[in-house]
Amino acid sequence: MKVSLGVRTSNGTTANACWEIRTGATPGRAKLIELGITLAEATASVFGLGYPQAIGTTPTSPVDFLKIDPNDVLASGVIQSALAWDTGPTIPVAFFRRIALPATIGTGVIWTFPEGIVIPVSSSIVVWNLDTNAVADMYAVLEI
Repeated sequence: MKVSLGVRTSNGTTANACWEIRTGATPGRAKLIELGITLAEATASVFGLGYPQAIGTTPTSPVDFLKIDPNDVLASGVIQSALAWDTGPTIPVAFFRRIALPATIGTGVIWTFPEGIVIPVSSSIVVWNLDTNAVADMYAVLEI
């Protein structure tokens, strides 16, 4: 089954996560197939994608990913998006991808992972601000 979600980030602070994709305990892991980033402000920005050393705690208003096929059955809380937390995720040790984008609204990137990047059970992957970044529109497609 595939799920997807689009968000607008709110945290552009350097050395912070701007988006966390979280998996629950059931049904388990998920695979990140595609992730897109588009700048919504004219601020040069540098983003990285990686596993945080520690998942964020108590996300503020987490949002469930949407089923691409409305006939699929998916419980609430299986795959969620977080943009703010009581305690944010910590910096990844290494990044799968990094991108530096110029200060142009609409500039962006689409990263594809044909085999998928596995997000383990009750874990996450984050888009990390490697600089003081613009607000950005992002989306992800995952396979469960």
